[in-house]
Amino acid sequence: MMKDPIETERLVLRELLLSDAEVMFELDSNPNVHLYLGNKPFTKIEESKAQIENIQKQYKDFGTGRRAVILKETNEFIGWSGIKFITNEINNHQSFYEIGYRFIEKHWNKGYATEAGKAFIDHAFRKMKVDAIYAYADEGNQNSRKTLEKLGLRFVNSFEYEGETQVWYELNNPNL
Repeated sequence: MMKDPIETERLVLRELLLSDAEVMFELDSNPNVHLYLGNKPFTKIEESKAQIENIQKQYKDFGTGRRAVILKETNEFIGWSGIKFITNEINNHQSFYEIGYRFIEKHWNKGYATEAGKAFIDHAFRKMKVDAIYAYADEGNQNSRKTLEKLGLRFVNSFEYEGETQVWYELNNPNL
Protein backbone atom coordinates (compact mmCIF):
# COMPACT_ATOMS: atom_id res chain seq x y z
CA MET A 1 0.00 0.00 0.00
CA MET A 2 2.88 2.37 0.78
CA LYS A 3 5.23 1.44 -2.03
CA ASP A 4 4.43 4.22 -4.51
CA PRO A 5 6.04 7.58 -3.86
CA ILE A 6 3.82 10.66 -3.78
CA GLU A 7 5.01 13.55 -5.93
CA THR A 8 4.35 17.26 -5.58
CA GLU A 9 5.65 20.16 -7.64
CA ARG A 10 9.03 20.23 -5.86
CA LEU A 11 9.11 17.04 -3.78
CA VAL A 12 9.15 13.26 -3.91
CA LEU A 13 7.70 11.61 -0.77
CA ARG A 14 9.01 8.06 -0.55
CA GLU A 15 9.42 5.34 2.06
CA LEU A 16 12.31 5.77 4.48
CA LEU A 17 15.21 3.36 3.92
CA LEU A 18 18.04 2.30 6.21
CA SER A 19 20.35 4.03 3.73
CA ASP A 20 18.74 7.32 4.94
CA ALA A 21 20.25 6.84 8.43
CA GLU A 22 23.12 9.30 7.89
CA VAL A 23 20.87 12.18 6.76
CA MET A 24 18.26 11.29 9.42
CA PHE A 25 21.08 11.58 11.97
CA GLU A 26 22.10 14.98 10.53
CA LEU A 27 18.48 16.07 11.06
CA ASP A 28 17.97 14.65 14.55
CA SER A 29 21.39 15.51 16.00
CA ASN A 30 20.72 19.24 15.50
CA PRO A 31 19.68 20.83 18.84
CA ASN A 32 17.65 23.50 16.97
CA VAL A 33 15.51 20.76 15.39
CA HIS A 34 14.84 19.33 18.86
CA LEU A 35 14.13 22.67 20.53
CA TYR A 36 10.39 21.89 20.69
CA LEU A 37 10.78 18.11 20.84
CA GLY A 38 11.92 17.79 24.44
CA ASN A 39 15.50 18.98 23.76
CA LYS A 40 16.91 15.46 23.28
CA PRO A 41 18.90 15.54 20.03
CA PHE A 42 20.31 12.20 18.87
CA THR A 43 23.92 11.50 19.78
CA LYS A 44 24.43 8.19 17.90
CA ILE A 45 23.58 7.13 14.34
CA GLU A 46 22.12 3.92 15.84
CA GLU A 47 19.22 6.05 17.14
CA SER A 48 18.42 7.07 13.55
CA LYS A 49 18.65 3.47 12.34
CA ALA A 50 16.27 2.35 15.12
CA GLN A 51 13.88 5.18 14.22
CA ILE A 52 13.84 4.12 10.55
CA GLU A 53 13.25 0.47 11.51
CA ASN A 54 10.34 1.56 13.72
CA ILE A 55 8.85 3.58 10.84
CA GLN A 56 9.28 0.62 8.46
CA LYS A 57 7.38 -1.54 10.97
CA GLN A 58 4.56 1.05 10.91
CA TYR A 59 4.38 0.68 7.11
CA LYS A 60 3.84 -3.07 7.56
CA ASP A 61 1.46 -2.81 10.54
CA PHE A 62 -0.67 0.16 9.50
CA GLY A 63 0.02 0.79 5.79
CA THR A 64 1.20 4.30 6.58
CA GLY A 65 4.01 6.17 8.32
CA ARG A 66 6.48 8.99 7.98
CA ARG A 67 8.21 9.26 4.62
CA ALA A 68 11.45 10.76 3.36
CA VAL A 69 11.02 14.15 1.70
CA ILE A 70 13.32 14.40 -1.33
CA LEU A 71 13.91 17.65 -3.20
CA LYS A 72 13.30 16.86 -6.90
CA GLU A 73 15.75 19.48 -8.15
CA THR A 74 18.78 18.00 -6.33
CA ASN A 75 17.54 14.51 -5.27
CA GLU A 76 18.52 15.56 -1.74
CA PHE A 77 16.93 14.25 1.48
CA ILE A 78 15.60 17.36 3.24
CA GLY A 79 13.56 15.81 6.06
CA TRP A 80 10.51 13.66 6.68
CA SER A 81 6.78 14.11 6.77
CA GLY A 82 3.70 11.96 6.68
CA ILE A 83 0.72 10.36 8.32
CA LYS A 84 1.39 8.15 11.33
CA PHE A 85 -1.13 5.90 13.03
CA ILE A 86 -0.88 6.57 16.79
CA THR A 87 -2.03 3.74 19.05
CA ASN A 88 -1.30 5.24 22.48
CA GLU A 89 -3.57 7.80 24.12
CA ILE A 90 -2.78 11.48 23.61
CA ASN A 91 -5.18 14.28 24.63
CA ASN A 92 -8.03 11.76 25.18
CA HIS A 93 -7.61 10.37 21.64
CA GLN A 94 -6.44 6.87 20.81
CA SER A 95 -5.92 5.02 17.51
CA PHE A 96 -5.83 8.10 15.28
CA TYR A 97 -3.97 9.40 12.24
CA GLU A 98 -1.51 12.20 12.95
CA ILE A 99 0.36 14.40 10.50
CA GLY A 100 3.91 15.39 11.32
CA TYR A 101 7.06 16.77 9.74
CA ARG A 102 10.68 17.49 10.56
CA PHE A 103 13.19 19.16 8.25
CA ILE A 104 16.94 19.78 8.14
CA GLU A 105 17.41 23.34 9.37
CA LYS A 106 18.76 24.84 6.11
CA HIS A 107 15.46 23.82 4.46
CA TRP A 108 13.22 25.62 6.96
CA ASN A 109 10.87 28.43 5.85
CA LYS A 110 10.71 27.34 2.20
CA GLY A 111 7.16 25.93 2.27
CA TYR A 112 8.22 22.28 2.11
CA ALA A 113 6.28 21.23 5.23
CA THR A 114 3.11 22.79 3.81
CA GLU A 115 3.65 21.31 0.34
CA ALA A 116 4.30 17.80 1.68
CA GLY A 117 1.52 18.13 4.27
CA LYS A 118 -1.10 19.03 1.64
CA ALA A 119 -0.13 15.95 -0.39
CA PHE A 120 -0.33 13.69 2.66
CA ILE A 121 -3.70 15.06 3.78
CA ASP A 122 -5.07 14.58 0.27
CA HIS A 123 -3.70 11.01 0.25
CA ALA A 124 -5.16 10.25 3.70
CA PHE A 125 -8.61 11.59 2.84
CA ARG A 126 -8.94 10.35 -0.76
CA LYS A 127 -6.95 7.10 -0.83
CA MET A 128 -6.96 5.92 2.80
CA LYS A 129 -10.45 7.33 3.51
CA VAL A 130 -9.56 8.35 7.09
CA ASP A 131 -12.23 10.28 9.03
CA ALA A 132 -9.90 12.95 10.38
CA ILE A 133 -6.27 14.04 10.67
CA TYR A 134 -4.90 15.21 14.01
CA ALA A 135 -1.69 16.95 15.00
CA TYR A 136 -0.06 18.32 18.09
CA ALA A 137 2.89 20.60 18.65
CA ASP A 138 4.70 22.34 21.46
CA GLU A 139 2.69 25.40 22.45
CA GLY A 140 5.68 27.68 21.76
CA ASN A 141 6.45 26.28 18.29
CA GLN A 142 4.90 29.10 16.26
CA ASN A 143 6.31 27.88 12.92
CA SER A 144 4.81 24.42 13.32
CA ARG A 145 1.49 25.92 14.41
CA LYS A 146 1.44 28.20 11.33
CA THR A 147 2.09 25.20 9.09
CA LEU A 148 -0.80 23.25 10.65
CA GLU A 149 -3.12 26.21 10.12
CA LYS A 150 -1.98 26.58 6.48
CA LEU A 151 -2.87 22.90 6.05
CA GLY A 152 -6.40 23.67 7.21
CA LEU A 153 -6.19 22.09 10.67
CA ARG A 154 -7.94 24.01 13.41
CA PHE A 155 -6.76 24.57 16.96
CA VAL A 156 -8.89 22.64 19.48
CA ASN A 157 -7.20 22.85 22.87
CA SER A 158 -4.00 22.94 24.91
CA PHE A 159 -2.99 19.94 27.01
CA GLU A 160 -0.07 18.58 29.01
CA TYR A 161 1.96 15.79 27.45
CA GLU A 162 5.26 14.43 28.76
CA GLY A 163 5.64 17.47 31.00
CA GLU A 164 5.15 20.05 28.23
CA THR A 165 2.18 22.17 27.19
CA GLN A 166 1.06 21.04 23.74
CA VAL A 167 -1.56 22.37 21.32
CA TRP A 168 -4.00 20.04 19.55
CA TYR A 169 -5.26 20.51 16.00
CA GLU A 170 -7.69 18.56 13.87
CA LEU A 171 -9.18 18.43 10.39
CA ASN A 172 -12.19 16.31 9.39
CA ASN A 173 -12.36 14.61 6.02
CA PRO A 174 -14.63 16.83 3.88
CA ASN A 175 -15.33 13.90 1.52
CA LEU A 176 -17.11 11.77 4.15
